[in-house]
Amino acid sequence: MKSTEPADISQLCIHTITTKPWSIEEAAKNFSASGVKGITVWRDAIERKNIKQTGRMLHEHDLTIVSLCRGGFFPGSNVIKRKSAIDDNRKAIDEAVELGTSMLVLVCGAEPSQSLEDSRKQIRDGIAEIIPHASAAGVRLAIEPLHPMYADTRSAINTITQANDLAEELNSPWVGVAVDVYHLWWDPFLENEIMRCGRNGNLMAFHICDWKVPTTDMLLDRGLMGEGCIPVNKIRSWVKNAGFNGFNEVEIFSTTYWKESQAVFLKKIIEAYKEHS
Repeated sequence: MKSTEPADISQLCIHTITTKPWSIEEAAKNFSASGVKGITVWRDAIERKNIKQTGRMLHEHDLTIVSLCRGGFFPGSNVIKRKSAIDDNRKAIDEAVELGTSMLVLVCGAEPSQSLEDSRKQIRDGIAEIIPHASAAGVRLAIEPLHPMYADTRSAINTITQANDLAEELNSPWVGVAVDVYHLWWDPFLENEIMRCGRNGNLMAFHICDWKVPTTDMLLDRGLMGEGCIPVNKIRSWVKNAGFNGFNEVEIFSTTYWKESQAVFLKKIIEAYKEHS
């Protein structure tokens, strides 16, 4: 007999980018009213806002600010571009502190005019450069490997193995890995690498959505959990077995869902989370 008990959503977090048409104030009000307990804030949502005041507003809605997204984009074909990226990451760390979160997600970047090896070296050097600032601020840096289709400009870190290698090389308690099922579900080594990440204490974040079949856009056609081919439940079990007990963060870029009522979309997110996560 099917249980009539409500499914637990206490570990559900939703990114502000997921409900992009809402302001951060609207998102906070509606997430909280629906029982959602976590929010990850994208930097575009706090542009031209009083960040400390926004953080207080989120806490007043009983929302845990899981992370700020995003820093990174370290590679550059010249020193000026690379220095600008370092400065922006230091600024992002300061914004995380003002907002009231202790984690910054890094989308590491890539420079198509140079080799991936050069971009990866610049990523390593860039993260190493900001670790002292992150440490002083008490902000963890979560390296998010992105699907290889983004290796041109978005990230030269494309597998969880590369992210683990980088985190271990940097060897800092302030650096770890963010696992996003959209980017990593295809990897035959995913379970072992998640366990490796957990053993080393480097598993910092877990992002969920689904890969629609067929997908119509490589960036803006992500699906709700259960809408596609990603075994979200299985991957979540691996993450749990690796010792992760943090929030499950719904991160969906979708022009389709952004066009519909966000109140309806929020209900769909919660239903999909309960059934497929």
